[in-house]
Amino acid sequence: MKASKKTLALGLALVIGSGAATAQVIGKADDQIRWRQSAYHTMAWSMGRIKANVEGTYNKDQVIEAANVIQAIANSKMGALFQPGTDSGKGWKNTRVKKEFFSDRETLGKVAGTYVKEANEMAKVAASGDAAAVKAQFGKLGDACGACHDKFRQED
Repeated sequence: MKASKKTLALGLALVIGSGAATAQVIGKADDQIRWRQSAYHTMAWSMGRIKANVEGTYNKDQVIEAANVIQAIANSKMGALFQPGTDSGKGWKNTRVKKEFFSDRETLGKVAGTYVKEANEMAKVAASGDAAAVKAQFGKLGDACGACHDKFRQED
């Protein structure tokens, strides 16, 4: 069972990564929005899995699986799904990306770099099995997520 979950996470990362790599060539704006919304929902679900473990009964394997999914998506070069014309439109629902995402590249680079760093650290800490360290790193990862939301995501 563990191998199939790892295979699923790897497959998801490859699909998202390959989608990002070819988005400039084959992806229509609404497809790109849908793909990135799917990735963000998968990351949110994985964050929820980690949160449930640090607030409830801790299961190291579940935390590792969720952290690895987050890490894979964070490193998938998903930025390729933010092409011109994807600042508005609909994927599964209307995009919530703010216009500043496309114009404030300096801040975006800092925010995204911090997120990738914290996602990579989350996977490393999760592998240690130290529940207290996972909880602390989960807070840092959540802060990195929130920084992007605050700057670049519109509220519903």
